[in-house]
Amino acid sequence: MAVKRSIRKKLFNEDTLFSIFIYTVLCLITATVMLPILYIYGGSFAAHSEFLTRRFFLIPREWTFDAFTYLFSNERFLNSLWNSIVITGVGTFINISLTTLMAYSLSKRWLPGRAYLNFMVLFTILFAGGMIPTYLIVNSLGLINSYWAIWLTSAISPFYLIVMRGLFSNIPKELEEAGRIDGCGEFRLFWNVALPLAKPALATFTIFYLVGHWNSYFEAVLYLHDHSKMPLQVLLRQMIIQNEETLETVDEIAFSPAVPMAAIVITITPLIVIFPFFQKYFNKGFLLGSVKG
Repeated sequence: MAVKRSIRKKLFNEDTLFSIFIYTVLCLITATVMLPILYIYGGSFAAHSEFLTRRFFLIPREWTFDAFTYLFSNERFLNSLWNSIVITGVGTFINISLTTLMAYSLSKRWLPGRAYLNFMVLFTILFAGGMIPTYLIVNSLGLINSYWAIWLTSAISPFYLIVMRGLFSNIPKELEEAGRIDGCGEFRLFWNVALPLAKPALATFTIFYLVGHWNSYFEAVLYLHDHSKMPLQVLLRQMIIQNEETLETVDEIAFSPAVPMAAIVITITPLIVIFPFFQKYFNKGFLLGSVKG
């Protein structure tokens, strides 16, 4: 009897009950997140008749690729997809290049005006310029209806810059001195010594910038007036909110519920596929930069 009480006590102590509570909450949150995603994935492969006969389903009875075939044969969709790839690829390259170069420069104590530049970076975190002043500057520079308006207005994130600067500041001086003895200049020290040590943080901020550009919507609406330059997110909004205007013919409307779902699948799948490759750097890089900064 005493043994049974002891076992029951071990099974239902406070730690066990707390663990059960935590796992229950996590399962509920996971289900809340996963259900809409599974619904979108299932609906994108469903025939139009299933949307008429079933209100909610995760797995379609009849699998079809009609929605994907329609999207990949639609010139407007392909053009928007290419625009998103260009905006994301070039924008992320500009972000990482400028952030690392400026962070490395600000990490050097001998840099003239370093304190003033650091203060200006911090100032932009506390007091942003605002949408209208930024738009007026972009307009005065003649960048309206150009991708440069998106790339330059979000070229450097001050927060990522400060974290990266802290990381570069903590590189051992012995490494730099050894590099200088071997004849390295400042750029070779940056390229061959600093960047390899900052690889986890680089991977982390690359995925942050990449996701930001891929999901960017407001900047495109604000700065781009030419519809042929619009990214995928703008077209996706038109498909969901203005479905009848986007799908022009009766045949296309016949499977219209699956079309926006297929577009969402095409939009989110690249990020779902890419993220696991960066995950091993994610926690390490972000914590490394923040703790040492």
